[in-house]
Amino acid sequence: MFAPLLFAPLLFSPLLLLPAKSLAEDTQQNIEQSGAQTDSWSESASDEWSDAGWDDEEQGHTIHGFFEVAYGARIQSNRWVDRDDTLNEARLRIDYSNYFGPLYASYKGDFLVDDLTWDGPFIDTQTREALLRFSVGKNSDIHLGRQILTWGTGDLLFLNDLFPKDWVSFFSGREMEYLKASSDAIKFSHFNKLANVDLVWSPKFDSDIYIDGERFSYFSPLADSIVAAPPKLSANNPDSQLDDGELALRIHKIINGYEWALYGYHGYFKSPVGFDPERGVNYFPKLSSFGASVRGTVKSGIGNMEVAWYQSRDDSNGTDPFIPNSQLRFLTGYEQELISRLTLGLQYYLEWTQDYDELKDNSLLPGKEPEEYRHLLTTRINYRSLQDKLTLSLFVFYSPTDDDFFAMPKVIYRLSDSWSSEMGMNIMGGKNDYTLFGQFEENSNLFARVRYSF
Repeated sequence: MFAPLLFAPLLFSPLLLLPAKSLAEDTQQNIEQSGAQTDSWSESASDEWSDAGWDDEEQGHTIHGFFEVAYGARIQSNRWVDRDDTLNEARLRIDYSNYFGPLYASYKGDFLVDDLTWDGPFIDTQTREALLRFSVGKNSDIHLGRQILTWGTGDLLFLNDLFPKDWVSFFSGREMEYLKASSDAIKFSHFNKLANVDLVWSPKFDSDIYIDGERFSYFSPLADSIVAAPPKLSANNPDSQLDDGELALRIHKIINGYEWALYGYHGYFKSPVGFDPERGVNYFPKLSSFGASVRGTVKSGIGNMEVAWYQSRDDSNGTDPFIPNSQLRFLTGYEQELISRLTLGLQYYLEWTQDYDELKDNSLLPGKEPEEYRHLLTTRINYRSLQDKLTLSLFVFYSPTDDDFFAMPKVIYRLSDSWSSEMGMNIMGGKNDYTLFGQFEENSNLFARVRYSF
């Protein structure tokens, strides 16, 4: 077992040396600018999320990685979870890539000891990417294997990006790269003057890594209260037949400096939001979605707009209280550099639940139903200083409908080309314990990480 009292000084001490007035820009912005995105949440973080830049890759093999230690703990007691720490791990990452003639191969793997879940004696291994890429003709590429997939325009808000997310990593303070979970998929990309097309087929359903009560407590509609493990929340996955997989489509094109896109998805809700009362199990209801987005320069900044229609195929008329209703989701955002190195980003997000009268008439929790129109506002402030060695960022979600919030302040300091550190907080709360952020109030935490890259 790790020793938190030894870990904490190691992790936090580099940040205590920083000048008090320094600020900086979150690595997430790099993804937004490279075309990566962020369901009802999103974030940017690393060039790994971008599907651009293949032509710039060096011909030849490369190997690099990092070693990182991380620790996090709740800032208040949680009556449902025994442990106070929310993050306590050591991680070794190895990235390897090589060209074998026209074939490009890439591997990204983590070797992890996580004190909250590790039962020994062997180190856990996690493959984030095991990918082969090759061209088909002059204008088409195929990406085959385990890969990180993303698209859309939101900042920590995902509408048409229905690829798997790791919400445990997101709430515990891991690097934002880990918000994106891996998909075992085949991606076909075709480029031409009319439009670019990306088609992704996942033969087997890839779910989110959802909150299961092991590390964080959550609100259970069935229990009508906050719960935690044991037992962990478990769910029945869709069948493994080929026709039970997922299909995602994006058609995109830049017109007069604006990037326009159409989206489609046929699969399942990514978290187990359905319940089968006959079998007493949670499951992933069927979902189809259709959407569109546009992003481009607006005056001195970057604006974006995105819309998505979520068709709940197992509850088309909204009368089943155990399955989410269909929804229309809308997002608009704007980002601008206010002064040198200081950036402000704002977003407005709407969820419009369909067949709302039917939902209320059949509700299992009268008075605790989601509002028909759920509004959400986000603000991101980033500042870079000390020749970009220091970054201060603040990201805040606030829902006036639910009267709840989620604030993420961070300090990132790059000591050298090899050494970097990050400290931050995940502060959640709300008026009621059954709303999205209100349920996690007693999971609020402080975290720190130190990384050596090679």
